Amino acid sequence: MSKVIILDDRDNVATAIEDIPEGAKVVSKGGESTTVEPIPFGHKVALVDLPDGTEILKYGEPIGLALGDIGQGACVHVHNVDSQRGRGDKGGK
Repeated sequence: MSKVIILDDRDNVATAIEDIPEGAKVVSKGGESTTVEPIPFGHKVALVDLPDGTEILKYGEPIGLALGDIGQGACVHVHNVDSQRGRGDKGGK
C-alpha cells in the first residue's frame, strides 16, 4: 500500500509522502482507493469524489474549493483547487 498522511477524520484528501504511481492502492475513508493517475510526493489524492465547489479538507481544515469535479483517487493540487487561504481578494486568512 502506498504511503499517505491523513491527520483528521474530516479530511477528504490525503497527502502523498512518496511518489505514488497510477493504479496504486491508498488508505481511504472506509477502506482504500485506487489512484487514477500518478500522485507526486507532497501532492494530495482525493479520498472521495469531490464535486465542483466542494471544500477540500486537509488536517481538518478547508484549504480551498474543487475547481470542477475531482474523482476519488485523482491528484488534488493547484490545477484543480481554488485556494481560499491567504487571498486578500477573497477575504481569506
